Amino acid sequence: MLFAFSVAPSTTDDPNGSVSEAVAAALKVVQDSGLPHELGSMFTTVEGEWDECMAVIKHATEAVARFSPRVSLVMKADIRPGYDGQITAKVARVREHLKES
Repeated sequence: MLFAFSVAPSTTDDPNGSVSEAVAAALKVVQDSGLPHELGSMFTTVEGEWDECMAVIKHATEAVARFSPRVSLVMKADIRPGYDGQITAKVARVREHLKES
């Protein structure tokens, strides 16, 4: 299963409005989980079983909450039991179609 999520503080003291420090804290949780993951400019994708991914997303959200009393979380899931390695395989299939064009 793939879970794409974006978690960020709703408030920041940074004069430029940056939330990168809080997002880095969330990503550290994801990295420490050992699950396959990819960081994007707006979402982080993590791959694993339902319970383990949800636990990682919860802990990442808690890490961001240390920076702000209010946190925004957006999630999207591709729930397809029995398929592993889809974090890269889905992209590879699309790229293969692009070669055919």
